[in-house]
Amino acid sequence: MVRVGLVGCGSIGRFIADALARGQVPGMRLHAIADVTAEAASVAQAYACAFTTAALDLPGLGVDLAVEAAGGAAARALAVPLLRAGCDVMLMSVGAMADAAFAAEVAEAAAAAGRRVACVTHSLRHPWLRIGAIGGLDAVRAAAVAGIAEVLLTTRKPPRGLAGAPWFDRHPVDLDALTEPAVVFEGNAAEAIAAFPANVNVAVALSLAGVGPARTRVRIVAEPGLNRNVHEVTVRGDFGELRVEIANVPSPRNPRTAMLAGLSAIAALRRIAAPIVIG
Repeated sequence: MVRVGLVGCGSIGRFIADALARGQVPGMRLHAIADVTAEAASVAQAYACAFTTAALDLPGLGVDLAVEAAGGAAARALAVPLLRAGCDVMLMSVGAMADAAFAAEVAEAAAAAGRRVACVTHSLRHPWLRIGAIGGLDAVRAAAVAGIAEVLLTTRKPPRGLAGAPWFDRHPVDLDALTEPAVVFEGNAAEAIAAFPANVNVAVALSLAGVGPARTRVRIVAEPGLNRNVHEVTVRGDFGELRVEIANVPSPRNPRTAMLAGLSAIAALRRIAAPIVIG
């Protein structure tokens, strides 16, 4: 039985905690929660698991797998120390991996400790890294073997789902005043995750599966009246052309996050625990 320690118990973290506590991931159980809120402490009490306000306490509490659901800053601060302390790590905030130096440090720490890192967003695999809310990453990974000429991700979201992004501090847009779709950002995946850290983790996942953050183009559209988070992926290369579109229902707890993000976390945990892996 894999003992899971959850870092962060916000909208996605609570979704993961509920699923684990209800036995929805065979072979895994919720062992501990690390957070600083009274609500998280109440969740830990309700599910009879350990609670700490310091995520680096998790290895000492007997955690086998630490699941980060607390944002990019937490991922960057905790991934390497947790690996070195003997935990496998699962990152929901895959956008942190757009930093090549950080990704290299994670790889080195995982290899040295004999641990694994899973970055959730479906099923790209690497000796130390598995990426798993957009589909088609297996196909992108396969296409990269022959060579990819172009990758474009167009993300369309309701304006309220983009509100508060750092990008608008320097490029102000009156999102409430929009009456038709507006392109609010164009750039590469590394620039996109810095500008919209809560919105486009999928861009980094796509870039890691294909041609890297610098060569993965991203377009973000604010679309009034839209009630889905829509990701359209186009990949062209020697293999031919791939087009994937997915329309995600926003999380009821956080409109900036797709409900599929939580579901992808559960699917990734099941994949890690499964004796047989497909794809």
